[in-house]
Amino acid sequence: MEEKEKNKKEKQKEKPEEVTEVSEENAEEAKESPEEKAPEKTREQELEEKIKEQDDKYLRLLAEYDNFRKRSQKEKADIYASSKSEVIEKILPILDNFERAAQNSEADFEGYKKGIELIFGQFLKVLESFGVESFGEEGDAFDPNLHNAVMAVQDDSLGENVVAQVFSKGYKLGDKIIREAAVKVANT
Repeated sequence: MEEKEKNKKEKQKEKPEEVTEVSEENAEEAKESPEEKAPEKTREQELEEKIKEQDDKYLRLLAEYDNFRKRSQKEKADIYASSKSEVIEKILPILDNFERAAQNSEADFEGYKKGIELIFGQFLKVLESFGVESFGEEGDAFDPNLHNAVMAVQDDSLGENVVAQVFSKGYKLGDKIIREAAVKVANT
């Protein structure tokens, strides 16, 4: 056994010398021909690398756009939910007042009527706070973009294409018509 161990040690001593010889030879070869170690890229390889770079840029841009689209959709949904909750928050006190009026059995007709008028005024103020405007008054010129003519009447006391009666007012928010006014038109 001792002999085997000695042989192993001797072989190990010999191997590093061989390795150093091989590595010295490689170093000499590397000094003599540096061009062989790093061959030049062919035109085809350069073009393939450029294509890979462009593909990578395209995929990154595509991912960035997809993230932007998703983020925009989420922001839009959040804004929509927030605006709905803001409107509901302003309407809830009006609902509370209607409930109180309905539960008040002791009020006489005049008191009840006055309460409903106050609630109606409160509701109009809320609509105004959101920029909602009403339109469609008797005597206005008929405009088919704003009014929905549900009836027509011949009346010499009114001018031509004049709103004779309003069945329901119209409402708009800025330039957007929410609801057309339902009207009776004179002398069409």
